[in-house]
Amino acid sequence: MNYTLLIIEDNVDNYYLMKFLLEKSGYSVIGASTGIEGIEMALQHQPHGILLDIQLPEMNGYVVANKLKTQLETKHIPIIAVTSYAMFGDREKIIAAGASAYMEKPIDPESFVSDVIGYLSRENR
Repeated sequence: MNYTLLIIEDNVDNYYLMKFLLEKSGYSVIGASTGIEGIEMALQHQPHGILLDIQLPEMNGYVVANKLKTQLETKHIPIIAVTSYAMFGDREKIIAAGASAYMEKPIDPESFVSDVIGYLSRENR
């Protein structure tokens, strides 16, 4: 399956690396650099999955995940939190907000794509 993935990430270097790895493996990628823009992109494009940073300008990832999961048009889209903001309880907090999975940065380029697709495959059964 050719997934279209939305990356909501404000760090250009992190965005570029994730985008590069996913596109190199044949996946389509769209991006947003703020939570508000990410919600708009999700509504407009209906991606197969969302990679979501927690630390975002305007609206953090917890709020973004919650908003996406409470809207009829986007509640079905799996969300993978990808963040370096890894304090005690963050994994549980982002899962409670609506994320399906949690990955810590820095990402491992060797396993990143297979990890993402594995999470999405489990969600889309």
